[in-house]
Amino acid sequence: MKKLRITQTRSIIDRPIDQKRTIEALGLGRPRYTTVKNDTPQIRGMVNKVKHLVVVEEITEE
Repeated sequence: MKKLRITQTRSIIDRPIDQKRTIEALGLGRPRYTTVKNDTPQIRGMVNKVKHLVVVEEITEE
């Protein structure tokens, strides 16, 4: 199964509450925090909502 490495690049200060909650739900919270999640439609939707705050890399399991 593919996985996504999600890295927060921008701060959530002065962002709407829904974007803050999405970042928290992804397991992030500060710039340069990184998490690895399974590539599911739900995670893709969350990433799409905060795409201006994060960088996403696809990784494959070996």
